[in-house]
Amino acid sequence: MSGWTAAATTLLLCGVAPAAIGAATGPVRRRVPAQNLATTLLSLVILLLAQGYGRPAYTDPALVLAVLGPAGTLLYVRLLADQLAAHPPRPRSLLAVTALSYTAVPAVVLPLCVATAPGRATVKLLVIGVLLVLGSRVAARAVTAAVTAGHGRTGPAEGMSDG
Repeated sequence: MSGWTAAATTLLLCGVAPAAIGAATGPVRRRVPAQNLATTLLSLVILLLAQGYGRPAYTDPALVLAVLGPAGTLLYVRLLADQLAAHPPRPRSLLAVTALSYTAVPAVVLPLCVATAPGRATVKLLVIGVLLVLGSRVAARAVTAAVTAGHGRTGPAEGMSDG
């Protein structure tokens, strides 16, 4: 087992697993930020495994997840805005999740850039890192906006039906 796969395993067990449990259980105020954190950390695990196995093509799923993860969080925020406004996430926990994303991404992406030969692969790693950081920022701002504004409706979101 190389250092890259050991780091991926550690991040998977100590980061992704608790975030996935948080995203799957509990109140909405915990699930939405945990979902965003889980997708960010899972992208980093995929990048570490790509380096550990020596397969640069494995970075493509991380790129896809870096784009779709925040989009999924934005969808959940939109659909669950009323519940988030009624029971908002604790500001400290939202700040902690955002800070963890902001520190984890450079802590993983920059060593990978150093280990990767300069060229297209390094640019792809940097793009993935920027997408992950920006996605975390946008998702955190969307959660904050949903909490402060809410929709003022008790029914389903516009365009959604109960049946």
